[in-house]
Amino acid sequence: MIEARHLRVLRAVSTTGSFSAAARELGCTQPAVSQQMKALESSTGTPLLIRTGREMRLTQAGEALVRHASGILAGLTAAEEEVAAIAGLRAGRVRLVSFPSGSSTLVPCALAALRAAHPGTRVSLVEAEPPRSVEMLREGDCDVALAFRYEGAAGPEEWSDLVVRPLLADRLVGLVPEGHRLADAESVTIGEFADESWIAGCPRCRRQLVEVCESAGFVPRIDFATDDYPAVIGLVGAGLGVAVLPELAIESVRPMGARTVTVEPAVRREIVALTLPDLAQVPAVAATLDHLARAAAR
Repeated sequence: MIEARHLRVLRAVSTTGSFSAAARELGCTQPAVSQQMKALESSTGTPLLIRTGREMRLTQAGEALVRHASGILAGLTAAEEEVAAIAGLRAGRVRLVSFPSGSSTLVPCALAALRAAHPGTRVSLVEAEPPRSVEMLREGDCDVALAFRYEGAAGPEEWSDLVVRPLLADRLVGLVPEGHRLADAESVTIGEFADESWIAGCPRCRRQLVEVCESAGFVPRIDFATDDYPAVIGLVGAGLGVAVLPELAIESVRPMGARTVTVEPAVRREIVALTLPDLAQVPAVAATLDHLARAAAR
């Protein structure tokens, strides 16, 4: 009989490529991983891994089992959470993944309200930018993904297999050093930054920046790129360039030495909470979505 814990170990070994790396990811020992893999191979009656020196690869049977594991584990999680929630949310667990500026603005308020309303519901949080966060949801590694997409950047089919809870429209604002020629402007066009040195954010934001600038007739000269919004703000404050950032990112950091300016025409990103259709029926997950929506409305 195949056990869920053995499937989780097999998937971790497949993802990481070794017993030791899988053990680190799962928070257990290497001998425990080896023992569970032996138990799984005994249950299936066939080898699942081929070991050649330091390398490890899946057999055809192993590949087939890993292919089915994500769906099986997601279904089991949904079943476990729904059963726990029958007692009126006195128990339950929600695994939330969020992008950094969402983690520092929307998530704290939402989780505080959720804990006050349902103290028995446990929520874990990890950070990842889309599209990785959305992949984690589809792979069964989280229950709710806080994600974003830029207006017009993707078609409606991008999330057609998911439950989409719209939260807010997050406008991009310009960020310039104090004393910059545009620091006191009421609004600026993106073209007025054509000759500036740029500091860019995460890969998806970076692509959006390039597209917006190209539509204005120039290619931005990106001297610095970082996924860390406080670093972007610090670089601008030190006079090393300009940037455009979502308002949520500005809210989460005090922009020392920098000024925000309104950029026209407006560019927005849609902030949403995503989950799987089966998980949307789990009360703990539904409550998390509700509290995220309330936090976004404040």
